[in-house]
Amino acid sequence: MHLIVNAEPRDVPTGWTIVNLLESLALPGSRVAVEVNRILIRRAQHGEHLLHDGDVIEIVTLVGGG
Repeated sequence: MHLIVNAEPRDVPTGWTIVNLLESLALPGSRVAVEVNRILIRRAQHGEHLLHDGDVIEIVTLVGGG
């Protein structure tokens, strides 16, 4: 399955969820915001939101500081 992740093409197995993608990128799910096709996906839905061929995904890493 072909995705665009942060403007980079990426091939992943069919049936992957956002959680699978984040794990493959070694990103902690609690520290990111994810948009799929310009729709913000709530963190509680990351494990059930199936990705589809051609999806465009933006992942933003949240950074704390002062």
